[in-house]
Amino acid sequence: MVEMILRLIYSFLYFIVLIFLLPFQYRKRPKGLRQRWLKEKFGFINYELRTFKSLQPSVNPSSPPFSKGGMGGFECGGRRGIIWIHAVSVGEVIASLPLLQRLKDRYPSVNLLLSTITDTGQKVALEKAPDGTNVIYLPFDINFILKRTFKNAQPNLFITMETELWPNLFTALKKRGIPSVVMNGRISDDSFKGYKKIKFFMRGIIEGVDLFGMQDAVYAERIKELGASEDKVRVLGSFKFDAAPSLNIQEWTKLVSHPVIIAGSTHRGEEELLVSSYIELKKDFPDLTLIVAPRHPERFKEVEELVKEKGLEYVKRSHLTPPYSSPYQGEDRRGGLVIILDAVGELASVYGASDVAVIGGSFIERGGQNLLEPAFWGKPIICGPHMENFPFAKEFYEKGAAIETDSPALCEKLKELLQSAEKRKAMGDKAKELYNEKAGAVERAIKEIERYLRNEAG
Repeated sequence: MVEMILRLIYSFLYFIVLIFLLPFQYRKRPKGLRQRWLKEKFGFINYELRTFKSLQPSVNPSSPPFSKGGMGGFECGGRRGIIWIHAVSVGEVIASLPLLQRLKDRYPSVNLLLSTITDTGQKVALEKAPDGTNVIYLPFDINFILKRTFKNAQPNLFITMETELWPNLFTALKKRGIPSVVMNGRISDDSFKGYKKIKFFMRGIIEGVDLFGMQDAVYAERIKELGASEDKVRVLGSFKFDAAPSLNIQEWTKLVSHPVIIAGSTHRGEEELLVSSYIELKKDFPDLTLIVAPRHPERFKEVEELVKEKGLEYVKRSHLTPPYSSPYQGEDRRGGLVIILDAVGELASVYGASDVAVIGGSFIERGGQNLLEPAFWGKPIICGPHMENFPFAKEFYEKGAAIETDSPALCEKLKELLQSAEKRKAMGDKAKELYNEKAGAVERAIKEIERYLRNEAG
């Protein structure tokens, strides 16, 4: 009874907030996107998805598991089962890609439905998800909308990435007997503090989830403290160790002068620090290139204005188009250039062109961004004091794969690395070694997920 009242209060408040925000959210999207966004947010799925009550895995014994044309999908009268994966934004989408691909390889005839909330998440999902994946916006968490959604798309399994829990959605899944699974689960320090304050409300949602696949033991203990039973929690590792970027480094990066510092997923306040450090370092390294990748696309212009104010030569990635020519002005110009990476989805592969990687979101209290992408390329990594979102960063520090520093010391730490190719290589090799050690989370997740698919088939 108490749980029902709490859900009613949540639904009422959600609806009131939606009324006020809907016009703004609608208008802020490009005109060509607005109609689709609105339809999908209200549960009108634009894809003819069909499912069935009994799943029958089709096995081709001549092909190995997890390979193209290998073990078949859910087949029943030519119709296909649906696995719905939800990933909020770009980071979650990228982390979900190896899982999506493995599911597609394992069950070729399954219908994959991938939902996001942000437009940037949509863009990356449409560009990088496996062929045949249906990409939609997550519908609003309102009961009559969810009822329409489940009528249009009847999933056999729902997977949410990184502990994204919507109360009405998970209640609807439980009511319909659809298994719900959290994969690549994590709970940041701030989220954990917030959830504990409404633990009485969260417990009902958490109890309805069938499985929590958490990234590490810390997150596993947190979800158990919030109400998950021991038998529903697994420590599987981070999918991000399996989300290898494209091995094709962007062509335009071959034209920049070295050394190259890449500052990835930066936030307001960090660009000022980086540009100031760059100006100082340029005195000793005249050919130095700084590539800045702001975390949020709406800040591209703001970062450009900052670089202009400092009087620095710069170029925007969006202005580097095939056939690529040198971004430097004049025949004798080499260094002193800042490149603003105003492109979504390129950062992971651009790290491959760096000499040193600086992790954004770590020099302010934002919990840090992904240090696994430069680790994949074997690059030395510098982080600020705020990497709470990535607890395994401590292991990188302890094993010499990354350096933790603060804002005043950043310039000096960068200088030390730029002066020593040997030190950069040693750190990069250790980072790559750690990355390889921690791979395999997706395969462990697949083994857990298959239990629910077999249950459907039974």
